[in-house]
Amino acid sequence: MKEHNIILEKSYAFGLRTIKLYMHLRKQKVERELLLQLLRSGTSVGANIEEAEGAQSKSDFIHKISIAYKEARETSYWLRLLSDAGLLENKLSQSFLSDIDQLKKILASILKTSKNNKAQ
Repeated sequence: MKEHNIILEKSYAFGLRTIKLYMHLRKQKVERELLLQLLRSGTSVGANIEEAEGAQSKSDFIHKISIAYKEARETSYWLRLLSDAGLLENKLSQSFLSDIDQLKKILASILKTSKNNKAQ
């Protein structure tokens, strides 16, 4: 039986929401290059977490989770930028920013725990 993995589930759901947001904003004629940046970073979070699950070592795991954390930070940047430019509705922006902030907190906690365990 597969164990419940909250970070995998949340990052997958966020990636899926990001794809749908990309498609919605493309219909609104938002600049494609801006949206591609959001799409790449927003879907990369979950992809790197998935890679971390198959890590070959503790160092490899920490490296992949670190990349996922950086991608989450980048995604937060693009969301704020789109919102502040008036290209993303406030309610939608707040929902996405809340989700990515939650992912960043979970990833930061995983990193801290993993680094502490590696040092022991």
